[in-house]
Amino acid sequence: MNHIRNFCIIAHIDHGKSTLADRLLEYTHTITAREMESQILDSMELEKEKGITIKSHAIQMEYAHTNGKTYTLNLIDTPGHVDFSYEVSRAIASCEGALLVVDASQGIQAQTISNLYLALNHDLEIIPVLNKIDMEAAMIDTVSDQVIDLLGCKPEEILYASAKNGTGIEEIINAIVNRIPPPKGDPKAPLQALIFDSVFNSFRGIIAYFKVLNGSIAKGDHVKFVNTGKEYEADEVGILQIKMIPKEMIGTGDVGYIISGIKTAVEVKVGDTITSVERPCDTAIAGFEEVKPMVFAGLYPVEADEYEDLRASLEKLRLNDASLTFEPESSLALGFGFRCGFLGLLHMEIVQERLFREFDMDVITTVPNVSYKVLTIQKEVVDVHNPSGLPPLTHIDTIEEPYIRAQVISKSEYFGGIMKLCLDKRGVLLSQHFLTSDRVELNFSLPLAEIVFDFYDKLKSISRGYASFDYHITGYKEADLVKLDILLNGEQVDALSSLIHRDHAYDFGRRMCEKLKELIPRQQFDIAVQAAIGAKIIARETIKAVRKDVTAKCYGGDISRKRKLLEKQKKGKRRMRQVGNVEVPQQAFLAVLKLD
Repeated sequence: MNHIRNFCIIAHIDHGKSTLADRLLEYTHTITAREMESQILDSMELEKEKGITIKSHAIQMEYAHTNGKTYTLNLIDTPGHVDFSYEVSRAIASCEGALLVVDASQGIQAQTISNLYLALNHDLEIIPVLNKIDMEAAMIDTVSDQVIDLLGCKPEEILYASAKNGTGIEEIINAIVNRIPPPKGDPKAPLQALIFDSVFNSFRGIIAYFKVLNGSIAKGDHVKFVNTGKEYEADEVGILQIKMIPKEMIGTGDVGYIISGIKTAVEVKVGDTITSVERPCDTAIAGFEEVKPMVFAGLYPVEADEYEDLRASLEKLRLNDASLTFEPESSLALGFGFRCGFLGLLHMEIVQERLFREFDMDVITTVPNVSYKVLTIQKEVVDVHNPSGLPPLTHIDTIEEPYIRAQVISKSEYFGGIMKLCLDKRGVLLSQHFLTSDRVELNFSLPLAEIVFDFYDKLKSISRGYASFDYHITGYKEADLVKLDILLNGEQVDALSSLIHRDHAYDFGRRMCEKLKELIPRQQFDIAVQAAIGAKIIARETIKAVRKDVTAKCYGGDISRKRKLLEKQKKGKRRMRQVGNVEVPQQAFLAVLKLD
């Protein structure tokens, strides 16, 4: 056990975590030069395309130290985007130490601070690493001072590296061996292992990744998953390198995988404890923090008969992404589907992309919204995840919406623009703090609903990509909200309903009608697009009919013949309006997100 080191890499998005992981793998000869490709741990196509890490990846390295001993290093690479902070909390729960990577050209950013606090709560040993020191824009002294202020460490404890050209990698590996403590645990105690991830393999069933805290697990053992109470045979256990390598036994403090022919997704829960059936442990391990979805949206199959396939795909996806939650719901416009909870808009986009690429599922997504608490006149509290689930107006006493504390770190020249953006979003400035002469940290109290749509994109464009953003939920506050309905031909489209602040409702309704007028294809009759609050119409646009010149063949002759034809056509139009249905294209549901 003294020769095992478990560590993760935490950083803000784009500070060079995945590149640093590549260099560590090369330096320890875990992968050959032929297998090497950039960002090798980002195994999904999506991760490579977008240049972000979405999943935590575990990999084991062997390192022969100059003191003659060989060390086993278990690295868990983590995402940097705020929408995947749950992945980070799982990686941190399985480690004893963390490399805190800071980009020398950008300095400390919001997600760096947020991930650091997660690590400090678990008493991890923090090794600060200043990356990208070879760049012309690197501000090594300034950023070193920021790190010393944040961590309270000594200047000589900071390591300087460039993951791109391999500078300082040896110092980092030696620091991991010398500064991170070996795992604590009792090899003779009953087996106690924490599941921190799982994947679905269509040939071998569900593969669970775990870290052994006490005891050991061997091939052929009879094991039990504590939370679900199910028992299995360990058909195969092993360690995770680029490929899975079977072993006879995994000891205390080590990280590995177990295959036991589990077929149903619900039987494996991330955060569960594995123990032995013969000698069970007394208590389950306290897992990670329970994840709370922030943004809710409906996912509906494009073809109605693919509903069951969508359910199976979501269950398999949840194995790999435990922060996704879903429950069945139905809509008049779209049929049967699922109400899904996501951690943010990027998370929602990634889930939609993964459903399409990995499971070939084409889905329609409704307008995302947050969950509200409604206090009725009978003093009952109702949780509303969906505008159509709102009780009738006459039954509502008050509506409360979730508020967040948002932390924005930016260059001070963008201070005014960021301030205006947050105040326009009904924000209240809580504090401002200059980290250095040209970097400022702002703390706002904001309604979560206001940042769901386009806040992050606007923040990036105002600050030219410099501002970093992080948030956490602080609680619920009363708000003056109304339900805005969209009517097509007098019929409500429930998938386009939204809950919105009364002050913004008129403007939003008008823009929605204008946008839908562009997107809905013209029919042979006029279509009225209306926005309404209750029974009151607040905006209207008309999609004009496609005209067909029926009198073209009546040239010359008597006017009454033309009139007779037009009367006949008028009757047909009236009947068409009664039976004709208006198809709402998929772009219309997404257009609501991009109204600006």
